[in-house]
Amino acid sequence: MADGDSRSEEEARELPSPLETKAEGLPPRPGVYLFKDKRGKVIYVGKAKSLRERVRSYVRGGDGRYQIGFLMSRAADIETLVTANETEALILENNLIKQYKPRYNIRLQDDKSYVSVKVTAKDEWPRIIVTRKISKDGNTYLGPFASAAGVRETVDVIRKIFPLRSCSDAVFRNRSRPCLEYQIKRCMAPCVLDIDRGEYEQHLRGAVQLLEGKTEALSKELTRRMTKASEEQRFEDAARMRDRVAVVEKVAEQQKVVDHGGGDRDVFGLYREGGFIEAQVLVVRGGKLVGNHGYNFEDHELPDEEVLSSLLSRFYQAERFVPEEVLLPLSVEGAEVLADYLSQTRSRRVKVLVPQRGERRSLVEMALENAAHAFAERNDESSRRQKMLEELQRKLGLTSMPKRIECFDISHSQGDAVVASLVAFDEGVPDKAGYRRFKLKGVQRNDDFAAMREVLSRRLTRGLKEGGLPDLIVVDGGKGQLAMAVAAIEELGIEGVALASLAKDKVARDPASAEITHSEERVFRPGRSNPIVLRRNSNALFLLQQLRDEAHRFAITFHRSVRSKERLVSQLDGIAGIGPSKRKALLTRFGSVSGVAAANLQELAGVPGITAANAEAILEHLGRDADR
Repeated sequence: MADGDSRSEEEARELPSPLETKAEGLPPRPGVYLFKDKRGKVIYVGKAKSLRERVRSYVRGGDGRYQIGFLMSRAADIETLVTANETEALILENNLIKQYKPRYNIRLQDDKSYVSVKVTAKDEWPRIIVTRKISKDGNTYLGPFASAAGVRETVDVIRKIFPLRSCSDAVFRNRSRPCLEYQIKRCMAPCVLDIDRGEYEQHLRGAVQLLEGKTEALSKELTRRMTKASEEQRFEDAARMRDRVAVVEKVAEQQKVVDHGGGDRDVFGLYREGGFIEAQVLVVRGGKLVGNHGYNFEDHELPDEEVLSSLLSRFYQAERFVPEEVLLPLSVEGAEVLADYLSQTRSRRVKVLVPQRGERRSLVEMALENAAHAFAERNDESSRRQKMLEELQRKLGLTSMPKRIECFDISHSQGDAVVASLVAFDEGVPDKAGYRRFKLKGVQRNDDFAAMREVLSRRLTRGLKEGGLPDLIVVDGGKGQLAMAVAAIEELGIEGVALASLAKDKVARDPASAEITHSEERVFRPGRSNPIVLRRNSNALFLLQQLRDEAHRFAITFHRSVRSKERLVSQLDGIAGIGPSKRKALLTRFGSVSGVAAANLQELAGVPGITAANAEAILEHLGRDADR
């Protein structure tokens, strides 16, 4: 009986799993496969030249590749979709990833395309506009450009030195006279004036040359025209050309040449440590490095070639510009299919290459180096923040590491315009979306303690209603401010929120010494009579000072804004016979309260609606002599 049981167990272990059975029944055709977890949720989407071979390799443990194990340990079911060819599989894979957003697929945080510049060549009088969409509409497209702000700045420079039309077609068709752009010499006004087409096209060529980075040729041409204008004693035109040459040369200084052979390329680099991966894409346009794009992924233990393949598939979505060459650090399955797909998108041949030597390999090495540097920089910063939080926990005696810290500060001017600020740090990094400002009108003048209690009560009450309380609250001040924080916490019955106050250092001057010395900054904690003194250059103190200084900055900025508004109202408020309409008339006439204060009796009485009696009342209220 025991022998029978043993044989049954051995036979059961030899039976294929449900996934293995499904894999054996799949066709050797191109298609897409979807792994699902035990709840039926799609956790990974992939494409394959042969569904049977690819899925079989997964369910058998990835042919010895240990990275596959983590995925298969979570996969409970598989669904497949057969396609006519590999290109269709590539497109379908991308669509399914967008639809399901699987946990273990590469997802890019910025799926929008780079900006390009469109030259409306089909128009009678072409214009230059910034766009993210590239269409086969007969117009000319330049770029793409990695920085939207940079290209818009360049286009703005172009409009200053090349007088091309910038208005829409609808505005252009309905103009009856030149607009302001013509008056400030930014447009030749082809909408209504009979202008020289050759001159307009000359300006257009110059603008295109600047966008293409052909600054040397453009500078020579502008210099030639400047010299000619000077010889013909057209000095105003010569000065205009001189200014244009200066702008072009400034733009030329900012460009970096990385490939003297020219050409448009996207260069990919990867760096990884375990499941932590950094990817860098260098954007080379016309032989110049115009920008880069960085991505980081965590808990992606799939092999490098699959990570890179997924990144490539996702990168060229959202109408992204396709260059003539894509350079990779290693071979990926389906590179030929990707090249064909990109060629169809570009309508010209695209090469997907893995260079081994020469200039192209140097670019790949640059991308790999950038990826490694970005990884080290990102993880060094994360590590530093982690150490700061760990040290803060240890020094303050907190039960857990404070992930979210909020700091409060009060600001006023001798009791007037009392405001408070809240700044939030999440894992040691400012979370500006969590910053808040408070107006405090229910407290007595110069009562910082009451102000602190009010703002903390309002914040914590909202936190109880909406959810999301901080791990640690820091208040600017000493024992008194800390006592208000404790009272607010106890009044609301809140537990699990740690409290601390940071007192500014004290100045101690020895009469016998010329030097001024400062005491160490002190941290007070509830239930502890003596302060905690942190070393001047410690990580914990640095983080607390960051919090305190940011809260103070935020409070001061808000206080100044509130105070200026209150002054604006108060100085003209309370004057007999001066209501809102007359105040408005005065400010409209003189521009500000100080302008009103500087006016004499006759000037004030000259404002519509202001009588001589009103003018005298204003001067008296502002402490001015009516005779002056």
